[in-house]
Amino acid sequence: MADQRVPVRPYRRRVVDDFLDDFQPESPAITIAGPKGVGKTATALRRAASVMSFDLPADRARLDADPTLLTALDYPVLVDEWQRKPESWDYVRRAVDAGAPAGAYLLTCSATAPRGVTVHSGAGRFIDVRMRPLSFFERDVEFPTVSMSALLRGSSEIGGETDVGLAEYVEEMTASGFPDIRRLSPRVRRRRLEAYVDNIVQREFAEHGYPVRRPATLRAWLRAYAAATSTTTSYNDILDAATAGENDKPSRTTTTVYRDVLAQLWQLDPVEAWLPSRNHLDRLTQAPKHHLADPALAAVLLGLDAEQLMRGTASAADLRDGAVLGHLFEHLVTLSVLVYAEAAEAQVRHLRTKGGDHEVDLIVERRDGRVLALEVKLKATPAEKDFRHLRWLKEQLGDDLVDAAVVTTGQHAYRRNQDGIAVVPLALLGP
Repeated sequence: MADQRVPVRPYRRRVVDDFLDDFQPESPAITIAGPKGVGKTATALRRAASVMSFDLPADRARLDADPTLLTALDYPVLVDEWQRKPESWDYVRRAVDAGAPAGAYLLTCSATAPRGVTVHSGAGRFIDVRMRPLSFFERDVEFPTVSMSALLRGSSEIGGETDVGLAEYVEEMTASGFPDIRRLSPRVRRRRLEAYVDNIVQREFAEHGYPVRRPATLRAWLRAYAAATSTTTSYNDILDAATAGENDKPSRTTTTVYRDVLAQLWQLDPVEAWLPSRNHLDRLTQAPKHHLADPALAAVLLGLDAEQLMRGTASAADLRDGAVLGHLFEHLVTLSVLVYAEAAEAQVRHLRTKGGDHEVDLIVERRDGRVLALEVKLKATPAEKDFRHLRWLKEQLGDDLVDAAVVTTGQHAYRRNQDGIAVVPLALLGP
């Protein structure tokens, strides 16, 4: 009889593995949080001797029958989707307080605890790490030659060449960073992404304690949020775009719930405004830049695929502040930078002065307050005007600007002689 077992796919190492390599041997409990489908369980399984998966009714029943079970299993113990059995958090917390060894527990979650459920703080006991969809580096499209960690340390070495061009970037914008989805053919992949959105609207809100009375309105709000990708569009304008022509608009309270629950499901990944700890700058806006968990979700909500984007049939009206393709490229760059910054223990922000006189797409801030500034341009060769905001910021910050770069779709990574600003294709930028 033929072997009917499903073949096990080879594991592709993730950037978060470096973090876990460093922290698991010295930490009794680590939580890995992120949206469904990013690969949290696959990563944690490689590091676990025992597994309790609370997606499974049988494992939930086992814990009900024996609340001491999590302390009786072989370490390391993976507590998968702990929020489905919230008391498991407290069991682990008590085990840590009682002296659980380093590396004893890995907990994963695709959402925070449901409404009405209170868990005690894990402060001082748990280390948290955010896991996102695959960065460009993790997709194994190209081998990077420029390290963001090195840029943050002040390394001046820039170089490398790639054949990756616009077509490959557009493919990656729509292919998604969800490992199981991106392996599929484009047609099946699109349907899976549509089903992913359907599941959020039809099931996950209700499972989180917020049944949706008007699914079409939530879906329209999600589409309007996707149309605001990589912009600081106000939430009022997003609501107006979602309900254009409707007299019976949802209340602000309702749309605040949309935003809050999507954030709790890790489906929103906004980039907050940078407010420097030193008094270098004033008149900065505080509006966040909008991003979903993955640019492919934005594309599917807008009804766009790679072919449409390459043909240029994506209407600029889909976004209020520029062409959709450029904003989706910035989303892809931002996702990658967020992954690399997590590994470097850095924070990612954006800068915009009131009135929009100066903008810098991404500010990567080290723990000591010094920053790496990144501009994102959907072009192979940036024009001279594309460097002006970075030059302005260098004048403002002086030595607190550790480096600056323009991220492009070009072929070559290099450093400019006239101002020292780097030019780095996204394919050549890695952790």
